[in-house]
Amino acid sequence: MSETLRYLQSETAEAGIEIGTLVKYLLLDAIKAGASDIHIEPWESTLVVRIRLNGVLTELVHLPLDLMEKISGRFKVLANLVTYQTSLPQEGHAPADPELGGVELRISIFPTTRGEKIVVRIFDPSNRSFDLAALGLDDDILQQFVKLISKPSGLILLTGPTGSGKTTTIYSALYTLVQRHGPAISIATVEDPVEFNLPMIAQAQVNLAQEFTYPMALRSLMRQDPQVIMVGEIRDAETAAIAVQAGLTGHLVISTIHSGSTAGIFARLINMDIEPFLLSSSITGVLGVRLIRKNCRFCSQPYEPDAGLMRLVPLEDRETATFRRGNGCDQCQNTGFSGRTAVVELLTVDQPFRDAVMLKLPTKALQEVATGQGMQTMWQRGLRRVYTGQTTLEEIMRVISVDEL
Repeated sequence: MSETLRYLQSETAEAGIEIGTLVKYLLLDAIKAGASDIHIEPWESTLVVRIRLNGVLTELVHLPLDLMEKISGRFKVLANLVTYQTSLPQEGHAPADPELGGVELRISIFPTTRGEKIVVRIFDPSNRSFDLAALGLDDDILQQFVKLISKPSGLILLTGPTGSGKTTTIYSALYTLVQRHGPAISIATVEDPVEFNLPMIAQAQVNLAQEFTYPMALRSLMRQDPQVIMVGEIRDAETAAIAVQAGLTGHLVISTIHSGSTAGIFARLINMDIEPFLLSSSITGVLGVRLIRKNCRFCSQPYEPDAGLMRLVPLEDRETATFRRGNGCDQCQNTGFSGRTAVVELLTVDQPFRDAVMLKLPTKALQEVATGQGMQTMWQRGLRRVYTGQTTLEEIMRVISVDEL
């Protein structure tokens, strides 16, 4: 039984629920389960509390609706927000609390027609590892990526949906460079927001209210003599142009950009009016990242995937593959999964690919050029995880969309 349910059923709660205690138990339950986020949302008849475990929302408890304003007020106090403001979104940060195991909280409150929705992101400094080798990258990908970040200049882009591990991968890359070069390397970042303070790295956070934007920060950074620049996200043409130029003028630039595929980022940047010859000269690699749930090692058993899904598996692989799935147990919160690992696709820009970019070939054609040069797609790498029983075919389909097959 969770600490929250135990408290709600106690004699103390019957005499009157103490909101501070209730919120503390909600946080403790989420932290104990290893959740990355807590969602507290008013539904039709209850205030539902859900936690995100391994990237998937799971119900934790349903509370009476009349507790909504008090719980919202408590989180506003924790994040030093305006307690009486209920009609506008608010965001804040709650510092580490020893009673909560030293985790930090990023709190977002959003007004809905039924009341305020609260989302709390949990950051556990003791559980944050920025070791590239621990991300679960395939050995060949790890070697190629380390080679890319070891180059003195160029632009490396990461793409993937929110929560796919892009920031962790970039932080791990920067941490690797710090470990390798020590005080001999100058690294600077511009982020929105800074998610973790890294040693020996100058990190800046954009502030739109003060007009401290990505383009403004990057222009200033170029006069700070950095060797490596990390840009949190390329969102507009101006940021893209400066990042590309920096990659061409002796800086190693690492950033993220939203795109449906690794090859698709070239069309995205061309649509931002970046000339193809600049892209082909500056971009050295694109890493597509997804996070998949791993089968629980305590309860995973052999199973037969649905016939419709099996049609996606090549005939030559069906007989040798080992399909496994977790049935759910106490060790995995009855989800069948425990922990996550990365599935990636690394597009390295070589001369044939540069020539294809210069010709403004469509995304599908660029993808074919990359695979023709030996790139394994994310779908192919995901299937390898399925064949060895690390995850399920259904999980790969959940994370990798059909147009990426």
